[in-house]
Amino acid sequence: MNRNSGDGAPGAHRFPPGFLWGASTSAYQIEGAVHEDGRGQSIWDTFSHTPGKVHGGDTGDIACDSYHRYEDDFGLLGALGVGGYRFSIAWSRVLPSGDGEVNQRGLDHYRRLIAGLRERDIAPVATVYHWELPQALEDRGGWANRDTACRFAEYAELLARELGDQVAMWITLNEPQQAADQGYRIGTHAPGKTDMALAAAATHHLLLAHGLATAAMRAVLPSGAQIGISLDLHPIRAGTDASAHAAEVADAEQNRIFLEPVLHGSYPGLARAELLPPSALIEPGDMTLISAPVDFLGLNYYSPHYVRLGDWEDLRRGETPLADHPGVVTYLPDGLPHTIMGWIVEPDGLYDVLRALDREAPGLPLYITENGCAADDYVDPEGRVNDFERVDYLEGHLDAAWHAIEDGVNLAGYFPWSLMDNFEWARGYQCRFGLYYVDFGTQRRLPKKSAAFYAEVARSNSLPSLDKGDGGVDRLDAAAAGGDRAAYAALATDGCESSSSSPRSSAARKASTTTGSN
Repeated sequence: MNRNSGDGAPGAHRFPPGFLWGASTSAYQIEGAVHEDGRGQSIWDTFSHTPGKVHGGDTGDIACDSYHRYEDDFGLLGALGVGGYRFSIAWSRVLPSGDGEVNQRGLDHYRRLIAGLRERDIAPVATVYHWELPQALEDRGGWANRDTACRFAEYAELLARELGDQVAMWITLNEPQQAADQGYRIGTHAPGKTDMALAAAATHHLLLAHGLATAAMRAVLPSGAQIGISLDLHPIRAGTDASAHAAEVADAEQNRIFLEPVLHGSYPGLARAELLPPSALIEPGDMTLISAPVDFLGLNYYSPHYVRLGDWEDLRRGETPLADHPGVVTYLPDGLPHTIMGWIVEPDGLYDVLRALDREAPGLPLYITENGCAADDYVDPEGRVNDFERVDYLEGHLDAAWHAIEDGVNLAGYFPWSLMDNFEWARGYQCRFGLYYVDFGTQRRLPKKSAAFYAEVARSNSLPSLDKGDGGVDRLDAAAAGGDRAAYAALATDGCESSSSSPRSSAARKASTTTGSN
């Protein structure tokens, strides 16, 4: 299929003018300095110091030391040529106990960070909550306690009042589904609880926190300020007709349990009752607050999930029981690549989710606020990190994003995960997602091959060809083998045309795929 980008170059993968290229991080994963300048304890400080909770006993005590090295990190952003930087603000650094007296030193750190971004013409995109609940609030019930949502709204209003005229975009919550599920239901993330009732309550109170915070921030932010939320969404693909209903239920429980309240003010009817908040927790006006209009929706996309009927007592290769759904398994389809973490690499899944969101919320600006992969990155004897798997992953997903835009989706920006290798929650430092390699012993940052690729995409606002058919990958391999960074840059500017023979279409999966749409 010969597509035209509208600039007169047939097939050129050029993104719309003003498309926002960025990079993402979060506070606990990169900042370190957990005991400095009045910062209070968070649930991740407690969790990571609990034996057996994090791979290798790793903690975020030092992480990437970005609390001290943020000016150096500005250089990484500058080298990428991005126009936006998504970071999070550590609640316990600003309000050590979650409420009460403000820690001015913590607030001033973010003032300096934001000012430095502004000086470099990089738009600050601030996430208010990226899983770092102050431990003092967890001790009072955490997200299972409605009062935490009220305290969050006060915290968000404080940030909006103190920093709001300088922040370009506000994200209230990052992946609240993971905070509720992994934090309170299965216990693999902080605070490590394993209680269905607590998780159901946390689900509602996280959503309520979003609604209350949105209202509180709008009351003090300048006119035109942008407020949204980032949700992790993934297609649930049914392997057979017999598993279609199981896929719809899984979609309701993994995707729509947060998406529907935000967009429509209701919980999905297909989700099991034990996952949903009891009616006694839902007070009059809650759902109206939760579903108040947002200015944009952030999408964190990594991988689709495939489900089929299976025997839990006799699992096949690549099968895993789907928790709480006896007789249903998730599986890795033959022939599809996957990352070292076992996550399926399928760019079509991103296209499908974007199209589904556009159908469900027509015209709402969408931003991809996380997208990336872990790989076995290492520094070779010549001092290079040739992460070709990540280059291929980014190229495929950016191609899917471009096709979604071509098909009418209002996609306004892309933020890969992550700017640099960091503390990856319960996996510690085992998994590397960054465009920059971090030697955690010395804190040296080293650009990977993917950084050079992404920099060319961001600077040219277009997707260069890496197709084998035109020799792109062969030339990239040659550039890597010779250690020639200039050759790689030349490759990226050699042409912006690539094959459009695989348009992103979900038609073939229409009967067996749910992607978060009604």
